[in-house]
Amino acid sequence: MPRIRILLADDHTIVRKGIRSLLDGEAEIEVVGEAEDGREAIEKVERLSPDIVLMDSTMPILNGLEATRQISKRFPHVKILVLTMHTNEEYIFQFLQAGAAGYLVKQAAPKELVSAIEAVHRGDYFLSPAISKTVIEEYIRHVKTTDKDDPYEQLTDREREVLQLIVEGFSNREIAERLHISLKTAGVHRINLMHKLNIHNVTELTKFAIRKGIISLEP
Repeated sequence: MPRIRILLADDHTIVRKGIRSLLDGEAEIEVVGEAEDGREAIEKVERLSPDIVLMDSTMPILNGLEATRQISKRFPHVKILVLTMHTNEEYIFQFLQAGAAGYLVKQAAPKELVSAIEAVHRGDYFLSPAISKTVIEEYIRHVKTTDKDDPYEQLTDREREVLQLIVEGFSNREIAERLHISLKTAGVHRINLMHKLNIHNVTELTKFAIRKGIISLEP
């Protein structure tokens, strides 16, 4: 029987190595690669074709939420299992909407991680028992009442990438280099996203990004 192919996406090397060490002891699981930011995760999904991505929520360059959204859109056969410190219900809602199949807190026991991987691989959804049992009900209500006119939903994938890089302090030139686009194009994306959000300075853009879970105040 083929082993379950796993890609680890976390910006902390120690965390990745610890998870790899744990999973290497499982006969039915194979860690095929590691990524330290969301953009690298997308590139390695395309190159390595894993069955499951273990996705951290808060990463530089491209956060776990946007990486989940893009992977789910481009590679629907790849399952996303979020492995994070965050237990905030809003984070969970956003990841489920983005296409995640499971959400597990990092304090979970090793056997819980393995169970989550097996469940997601079977096609089931998995929520850490440490998360309130009301989450699913709250999620359903959340989806029904979500404002369809949320300006963030009007942003393109590229504009969301530029948004994160802006609030992380990158200049237009640095953004252009990282995304392999022209300086002019980076500037146009910056103008367009600010216009769509009706936000016109980096301070307010940063506050917006924190509210949306795009970046975190936590280390």
